[in-house]
Amino acid sequence: MILEGILLVILLIIIALTWKVFFQKNDDSLNQKLEDKHRQMIVDINDAMNKLSDRLHSTLSEQEKSQSETFLNVAKTLATIDEAQKKIDGMMTNMVSLQEILGDKRSRGVYGEIQLEGLIKNILPPDAFALQHTFSNGVRVDCVLYLPEPSGTVCIDSKFPMENYHKMYDQSLPELDKTAAKRQFKLDVKKHINDISSKYIIPNETSDGAVMFIPAEAVFAEIHAYHPDLIKEAMSRHVWLVSPTTLMAVLNTARAVLKDIETRKQVHIIKSELGKLGQEFDRFDMRMKKLADNINQANDNAQKIHITSKKISSRFKQIERVQLNEAGDDQVEFDESGIDEEKDD
Repeated sequence: MILEGILLVILLIIIALTWKVFFQKNDDSLNQKLEDKHRQMIVDINDAMNKLSDRLHSTLSEQEKSQSETFLNVAKTLATIDEAQKKIDGMMTNMVSLQEILGDKRSRGVYGEIQLEGLIKNILPPDAFALQHTFSNGVRVDCVLYLPEPSGTVCIDSKFPMENYHKMYDQSLPELDKTAAKRQFKLDVKKHINDISSKYIIPNETSDGAVMFIPAEAVFAEIHAYHPDLIKEAMSRHVWLVSPTTLMAVLNTARAVLKDIETRKQVHIIKSELGKLGQEFDRFDMRMKKLADNINQANDNAQKIHITSKKISSRFKQIERVQLNEAGDDQVEFDESGIDEEKDD
């Protein structure tokens, strides 16, 4: 469009110039001016065309570069989306597998037992619990905790009332079916509570309470939020409902109690060892005093030996300076001036 406009302007200018040349033949000077202007206009038009061509070439180059970068970014984005799609497909496969596991009652039971085992093994020492313990009446429980008195042996059994819970919130079901599922969900939980109370609270063998482990936090929250009558029923039957999170708190508390009990058991040993250590320290103090007395006595003896040594040296020096009696007798005279208190030795 720009080139067509420029060509149109050039054509109009040429027509105008031709008209002037045709109707003003006699004006030579004017013709000369027109020719000069015509030449100058041609030069200007050529320059403008060259600049326009350079600008168009630069614009096309920049657009081509921008398009190339855009294509590269789009390719990278598509690769990222493809990788994310693969991960989503893998997650969907895993979710389908988990739904298949949780859809079967036996599989849910195994899943709950495995989760319970993992939590207990990660928190409590091995001698504080037992898995799949069988009591004297032949009843087997998922786990027992060996806690100090008055708690004693506490049973934990995993229950996973999931089927009717899902039906309660299934939007594809009519309201009557949802209501029936809710009613059946409450009956399921109540049955689990009664089963645990009747099986795992054994007089003179277990504590007076048992624990019902619910592996799903959502189910646990549903019971506590919307079914207080189930909580009251569990308390009356001495059954404590726990989820994975609350069970961790219970187990950490149990571990602290066990540690405190073990520390108390070791108190008399610690006191006995401290008493023995005190006796040894008394002996050490007495022997140090004796050693200090002996060192002082040795120091006194060394001082006396030094005095005696000085006296002996002084005697030897006197003997070396012996002087014969001028009277001619053979008696030797000793100088007693250098001898200090010989009787003190």
